[in-house]
Amino acid sequence: MPEICRFFGVIIRMFAEPDERHHGAHFHAYYQDRAAVFSIDGLEVIGGSLPRRERRLVEAWAEPHLGELVENWQRLQSGRAP
Repeated sequence: MPEICRFFGVIIRMFAEPDERHHGAHFHAYYQDRAAVFSIDGLEVIGGSLPRRERRLVEAWAEPHLGELVENWQRLQSGRAP
């Protein structure tokens, strides 16, 4: 799973399945032993959980990077590198 970004101990990754339809556009955020999946559309947690502080950090990071997240999602789903 390619790493998109790393900040304050949080790792952002995206998963690619170019040969089959994956779930809607989303990314995974990891912090220590916790993980959450965020939808790109709406920036809401759709799976897992993070501590409150780290969830807010991820949301604050993702908002100004939405365009890049969408572009990376499209690239990965077509088999290209982010």
